[in-house]
Amino acid sequence: MPELLLEIRSEEIPARMQARAAADLKRLVSEGLTKAGLEFESAESYVTPRRLALVVQGLPLHSESKVEEKKGPKVGAPEQAIQGFMKANGLSDISEAELRDTDKGQFYFLVREVAGRATRDVIAEILRDVIFGFPWPKSMRWGEGDIRWVRPIQGLLVLFDGTEIVHDFGSSIRSGTSTLGHRFLAPEPFEVTDFADYKEKLRAAKVMLDPAERRATIAAQADEVSRAAGLTLLEDPALLDEVAGLVEWPRVLLGRIDRDFMELPPEVLTVSMRAHQKYFALNDSEGRFAANFLVVANMDGSDELHRTIVAGNERVLRARLADAQFFWDQDRKATLQSRVGALKEMVFHEKLGSLEDKVDRVTALAVEIARHIDGAETDRVRSAARLCKADLTTGMVGEFPELQGVMGRYYALKDGEHYEVASAIAEHYAPLGPKDRCPAAPVSVAVALADKIDTLVGFWAIDEKPTGSKDPYALRRAALGVIRIILENELRLPLRKTLTPPFLYSLVHANVAEQKRIKEGREFDVYKHEGKASGAFGDLSVQAIAYARMISGEQPLGKGEEKIIDDLLDFFADRLKVTLRDRGVRHDLVAAVFALGGEDDLVRLHRRVDALQAFLASEDGANLLTAHGRAANILRIEEKKDGISYRDAPDPEAFEQDDEKALHTALEQATETAEAALEAEDFAAAMAAMARLRAPVDAFFDHVTVNAEDASLRENRLKLLSGIVETLNTLADFSRIEG
Repeated sequence: MPELLLEIRSEEIPARMQARAAADLKRLVSEGLTKAGLEFESAESYVTPRRLALVVQGLPLHSESKVEEKKGPKVGAPEQAIQGFMKANGLSDISEAELRDTDKGQFYFLVREVAGRATRDVIAEILRDVIFGFPWPKSMRWGEGDIRWVRPIQGLLVLFDGTEIVHDFGSSIRSGTSTLGHRFLAPEPFEVTDFADYKEKLRAAKVMLDPAERRATIAAQADEVSRAAGLTLLEDPALLDEVAGLVEWPRVLLGRIDRDFMELPPEVLTVSMRAHQKYFALNDSEGRFAANFLVVANMDGSDELHRTIVAGNERVLRARLADAQFFWDQDRKATLQSRVGALKEMVFHEKLGSLEDKVDRVTALAVEIARHIDGAETDRVRSAARLCKADLTTGMVGEFPELQGVMGRYYALKDGEHYEVASAIAEHYAPLGPKDRCPAAPVSVAVALADKIDTLVGFWAIDEKPTGSKDPYALRRAALGVIRIILENELRLPLRKTLTPPFLYSLVHANVAEQKRIKEGREFDVYKHEGKASGAFGDLSVQAIAYARMISGEQPLGKGEEKIIDDLLDFFADRLKVTLRDRGVRHDLVAAVFALGGEDDLVRLHRRVDALQAFLASEDGANLLTAHGRAANILRIEEKKDGISYRDAPDPEAFEQDDEKALHTALEQATETAEAALEAEDFAAAMAAMARLRAPVDAFFDHVTVNAEDASLRENRLKLLSGIVETLNTLADFSRIEG
């Protein structure tokens, strides 16, 4: 069957946009074809730095005719509605529509036969829509037309069934049957007839069309070159993906780093090569950072050409590393401690103060958190927190922001700080992503948690929460980081108690900032005064004074403050669902446990959810979940019908059947056993106690008529049903569990 081949050739497409662009091209064309009634066998898209390509196999030459029906207004509807229907569908008179009887009355219907169309014509229309509506993250307008594209389009190739589809988009952009190969190695145009011919001739013109092939080629060449030199490639999948988007005909070459620069930290060497030059780093045979690098050229040729390319890249890298060497030498002339004061001049957020303010808050909070962490030495926690942001004032971090924390570690060790302090400075930003390692050392854990929690409560205090897909302050990532650190270190940290002081401090600070009453010298500081509110209260608003008293314990939290903290805890609950879902835990079980309220110990909650999941996976658990749903439904129906609640305890003296008495006794025993087990955090025992309810519950439903004719007997049995619901709900809110 006929084939569609499309190529949009342009100036260089940024590597970070290529994969998404290829997917969007395939999606937009496929949706257009499907909407036009043109079914096809397959569609594949490809991308190189200079072209987007798509091949669609198995298209028909024409779309099939079809009958189209549109329902119109009801007979007797207002004239305006009838006229609107006629205008929208090109009718000169309403009599052109059919009258049909429906269960809602008589309606006008428009019935038309839509003739099939030539696929070539449909493709031309789809192509115009794609070109003018392509969803680039960033685009530009050029030339005489109104086309916006990521970079100026240089050519279009559109072939259907082996022949050209002519299309003129203005700005000298006209479709054709030819394309170009590699910019330097094969710059002459060539004609193509179909996709197989297109791909074969591109390869002959030194262009690998498939990104996966370029990636595999680079990886294989890099391994071969490094092995030949007795070196080992440092794996960097993200860089490999990026470099595959920078070249059309890759050639991996080995370069050297001047020995004078090898005293720089390996992280500095790596980021200098990776961030700016896209070079791969290597280790020597002893596992040390090698004085070599790999560069991926978009050229191939003689050995002399390769030597010229390598020499040019070595010269560029030498200049980059000379800058890094300068920053390294200059930064070490001052201690980290001497740099802390400079944080006062760096704004964290307009309403949350400077980085010095943040460091004050983080320090106090880290010390509090350290009380919950075995082995977290308070003085080291305090030192690490005070110094954790100091490297932001250094020249090295100014030039290479990716090294924040990393350079702080090196500078702290040079200053004679304890290695735990230095490690905490380096690790307090972690984890930065789902695959990033979490801090495990006690001091690092305390500072990392304090930094993230302070950020979260601060932005909640000033109502700068994530909305929809927007999260400019990476608060979702911060919450996920807190959750991972707590769970992976099994840290028994009461979140509500931990969140409240920094939250209220942020409210005070924001309140004062908004009224422009913060004076030079920082008139108000909670944490520097052992958690006691202090400052020139006469200069603060009534609201700020109230917040200060809440921090000091002189005044309970107001409803507004409680509500915001509840909202933040709900945010943690949502992020916890994401974390546990990735670990194979059902989100509804997390919601069911959270619904009980009062739970802010994430480790205990996780254990409870795990036990609940195991319980529900058993036959007894699944059966009791069904029984809970049955009992809850009966209660809901009967309570709505009677207008009263049956949530009180039943009267044991009113039971008539043995199955009622046995269920009541079993419920009392299960409740007593489960509550004791829950108190001891023996969740498996609590679930086991509930499992013993299965037999009496089954017997009750099999042999007892709940809606008895005797009103008092019916009421007592409904109360017994309520006992089933309430007893099971001591484990979790079973109504939130999906069957």
